[in-house]
Amino acid sequence: MRSFTYVRATGVDEAIAEVSADPEAAFLAGGTTQVDLMKDEVFRPLKVVDITRLPLREVSGDDDTLIVGALTTMEELAAHDVVARRLPLVRQALLLGASPQLRHMATVGGNLLQRTRCRYFRDPSTACNKRDPGAGCAALDGFHRMHAVLGASSWCVATHASDVAVPLTALGASVRIRGQGAERMVPLTEFYRVPGETPQVENVLEHGEMITHLEIPLLPRGTRSGYLKVRDRASYEFALASVAAALLIDGGTIRAAHLALGGVGTVPWRVPRAEELLRGAAPDREVFAAAAEAALSGAVGLPGNGFKIELGRRAVVRMLSILSEES
Repeated sequence: MRSFTYVRATGVDEAIAEVSADPEAAFLAGGTTQVDLMKDEVFRPLKVVDITRLPLREVSGDDDTLIVGALTTMEELAAHDVVARRLPLVRQALLLGASPQLRHMATVGGNLLQRTRCRYFRDPSTACNKRDPGAGCAALDGFHRMHAVLGASSWCVATHASDVAVPLTALGASVRIRGQGAERMVPLTEFYRVPGETPQVENVLEHGEMITHLEIPLLPRGTRSGYLKVRDRASYEFALASVAAALLIDGGTIRAAHLALGGVGTVPWRVPRAEELLRGAAPDREVFAAAAEAALSGAVGLPGNGFKIELGRRAVVRMLSILSEES
């Protein structure tokens, strides 16, 4: 790890000003991923601005929307009563996303911004367009079992690592972004960028901007929701495929549906076409299979990860079946 200057910010405006004024500066929150990247010489800021003591740790809202400070820890959000009652899919994703030790440190905002777990991105001795634009992508001809089948390009096939970003995307959540003298709201469906030819640009944040809050629409009462994570082992592992889903079933008909995939895409992958197929239909296996087919439409596998396409379809059917069977 190379030397850097450490600054502890006492206010949001101060933190933004410190980072905006220095192109080599970066924010530091829980640091559960960022510090590892600094140790590995993958992320090399010359100044680190600690924002952990800023007043961005509250959870509030009304009957329609939950407003979450970006520095709220994963554990705090998972334990919140409204999340447990109205957003089971979010709670499950938080609990499945990290060990208890990490959940007590990692922030929700930081989790949305965590970098990919691609081994080539994290190894400076290998080619990676995300880490070093123009260097190439070693994963294409290397070990890519965990990599993306949706949203990939010849420049990058790395998956997005966040679990909780998947249900938040399914729900249509937004992030409140603040920069110098300006604030804007961006839906998560527009926040992340697929790699294309610029995989180093992962989201719409400009240098010096920070996420201050999340706004999460609450599901209508009576909606069934859940998060299914398929992985190689049950303990502390990233998803091969995951599904966040919510169904409002009334009178034997699906009145509302939310669906997004993780582990298979370069970004959290919402599937509006699959949601359309579900709305107004009876909750049966044939409908679920059609939704699963639509959800993985356009997926392209490599020799080592093509199995993810069928795995993703089966995960969608499984999650929807679980929700339809709930009493």
